[in-house]
Amino acid sequence: MYIPAPFSGTDADVEELLSNANAADLITSTRDGLLATYLPMIYDADAGPHGSLLVHLARNNEQWKVPPIGEAMAIVRGPDAYITPSWYASKREHGRVVPTWNYVTAHVYGEVIVHDDPIWVAAMVRQLTDRHEQGREHPWSVDDAPAKYLTGQLRAIVGVQLVISRVEAKFKLSQNRPDADIDGVIAGLRTAGEEATSAAVEALRPGQPRRAQQSAP
Repeated sequence: MYIPAPFSGTDADVEELLSNANAADLITSTRDGLLATYLPMIYDADAGPHGSLLVHLARNNEQWKVPPIGEAMAIVRGPDAYITPSWYASKREHGRVVPTWNYVTAHVYGEVIVHDDPIWVAAMVRQLTDRHEQGREHPWSVDDAPAKYLTGQLRAIVGVQLVISRVEAKFKLSQNRPDADIDGVIAGLRTAGEEATSAAVEALRPGQPRRAQQSAP
């Protein structure tokens, strides 16, 4: 991934992105060409030296059946939004500005391990469900489903673990703009209802206290 210096992140930035991500594109290079599936995911920081992404695929999905050639890659995305030059103070000063797109993304590389084990898959599904049901007025639990029905549903999926070897992350959030332009971007995004991207721009603006610089696993 092309990552200009202003858009690199710290280890803590990457950890936060992976911990808060809800889904990823799992991509494998195989004898049949590239295979990709968009999947709900969980980041487990303790599963492997650099953590793992845990997902599940439909049993009928060919991707888990075809061995990958080399490492697999998962693309994880954070907040993103269109940035209009009208938000820049620079537009009013000299007009030498163009539109751009702010975004956060990570390419997560590693070995794929298939878990065709109902106990492993059930634990992962429970963890994923509990995460998204948390805070709801009437949270649904895996235990709410009849046991026989649940067993049948679990037979229809397989678990996949991407054991992380390295992460390339890019946090393109107007860090290369003057302070006045960043102020305009934050205000403009808030007005447009892009609260997540606005908060990300504010958190990563130059001069904010930062933690340890990102190092490749």
